[in-house]
Formats: sequence, C-alpha cells, structure tokens
Amino acid sequence: MTTPTSTNSHTLRASARAARWVCVGLAVALIAGCGALRLGYNTAPQLTWWWVDGQMDFSSAQSPAVRQSVDGFFDWHRRTQLPELVALLAAAQPVFTDSITGETACKWFSRARERLEPSIDRALLEMAELTPTLVEANFRHLEQRQAKSMQEMREEYLQADAAQRRAEAGKRTLRRVEQVYGSLDEPQRRVVAEGLARSPFDPELWLAERQRRQTDTVQTLRRLVAEKADRDERIAALRALAERTRTSPNPAHRDYQRRLTAYNCEFAAQIHNATTPAQRLKAQQRVQGWEDDLRSLISSSAAPQ
Repeated sequence: MTTPTSTNSHTLRASARAARWVCVGLAVALIAGCGALRLGYNTAPQLTWWWVDGQMDFSSAQSPAVRQSVDGFFDWHRRTQLPELVALLAAAQPVFTDSITGETACKWFSRARERLEPSIDRALLEMAELTPTLVEANFRHLEQRQAKSMQEMREEYLQADAAQRRAEAGKRTLRRVEQVYGSLDEPQRRVVAEGLARSPFDPELWLAERQRRQTDTVQTLRRLVAEKADRDERIAALRALAERTRTSPNPAHRDYQRRLTAYNCEFAAQIHNATTPAQRLKAQQRVQGWEDDLRSLISSSAAPQ
C-alpha cells in the first residue's frame, strides 16, 4: 500500500518486477485489479501485445512471432493457472472476516507471489524463444521507453516539496485501500496517514533499484543476442535476470526491502483491523466477485465450441 513494490493492495496485484518481457506473464495479475475482470482477461492478449510492442517497437517481420507467443501464453494460462487462482481467492476470503496480524498478511502476500511464479517462468520461456530475433533498433526503443518511464516515476514520487510528496503518497494509498474496503472515515484515514509517516519507504532508493533493473534487462538481452546464446543459455540467463529483479544483488537494498516488506505487512494489518464489519464484508464480497469471474472464464473455456 505504501509503495509500488508492495503487494498490499489485494491478492491478484502481487508485484514481481522481472524483465520487461515478464509483463506478458504479469498482465493477468494487473488486469485482475480492474472492475471488469472477465472482459479484461479476454482482451489481455491484445492489451499485452500493445504494451510489449510499445516497449520494443517490433518490425513487421518480428510481429507475427511475438503475437503468436503472447497468444500461446494466455492459452496456457487459461488452461493451467486460472483454477489455481480460483483456489487462492476462495481460500483468502475467510481472512477478511476477523482481525489479522502482520504475520498473517505476509503469509498471504507470499502465497499470492508464489502463485504468479509459474506465469513468470512461462513468460521467460516465451522470451527465450524470441530473444534471437531482437535487433539494435529494439534495444534503443526500449531504452527510450525506460527513460520516459523513469522520468514519469520521478515526477510522481519525487516531488521537491516534502508536504506534496506525503500528500500524493496518501492519495495513492487511500485509493488502493478503498478499492477493496470502500470509503474510509476520518479515524481510518488517520491510521493510514500515521502509518505512512512511519514507513521506511524511500522513493530515491526504489527508483535507483528500478534504474538498475532496467539497465540489467537491456544489457542481458544485448549480450544474449551478441553471443548467439543457445536456448538453454538464454533460459538460464533470463531466469537469473528475473531472480536479480526479485532479489537485488545490492546487499543494502536487500536489507531495505526486508525492512519495508515487514513494515508493509504490519501496516496492512493495522488498516484491516481498523475497518468495520461492513467494510470487511465488502472486501470479502469483492474477492468473491473476482473468484466468480475467474470461474466463469474457466467454464466458458471448457464449454464445447
């Protein structure tokens, strides 16, 4: 809730910042945050293609293989991963009825992240097949998009005025909380504000790590192309890249991330425990709605054509 790297917003928004191409695998998790999950999922292949093409600017010769890869990923995901997500959402719903501890919150965040791991690895396998087709023009376009993204993040998270920075952080967090629980009253908003004031989140550290990941991604892809790496070498390198994205090679940042994660778990529990029975019921019903939507998607894919 306090940061873009935390997974406190809700179950399907667990964040895993792997290589840009891992977006193919994470698109499902991001789309699940919208109100029309079924519509979002059914349009996910096209949305993902637009996103990936916007990052890499594929040529007309490259595009068919990329589109086929994206479609193949979502065919696989619908068959193999939707039932697992349904089970996770069904298991999570009782948690909303009672007060929780930070330890409980961390457990569920970890379960959500673990549920995304097969999708991330599948996306890496797809990328391993496409990496040899990348050319310098793709890398230059990606670097330009990364630079633009970094500038946007700085404008959003690094306002020069400290009061404005706190105000914007508060707005982001309230928006995420109220997406799940509904409107908060003033005492509950104070819980959020006081929690944010104590948060160890450091936007400068976060953005520095984001920059490292972006640079690492481009360097890894360029090296694999230059070395004409074989398929096994590409898969190993992309998996190593994903691991460096999950867990920074910088020991100081790893320590910071551990402290931030522990704090965010406690913060999530504090916010949940400050909600009313009606708000908890609303959150539970919201998750039930996501489960129902996913069950509908499974049923429709299983129906004879």
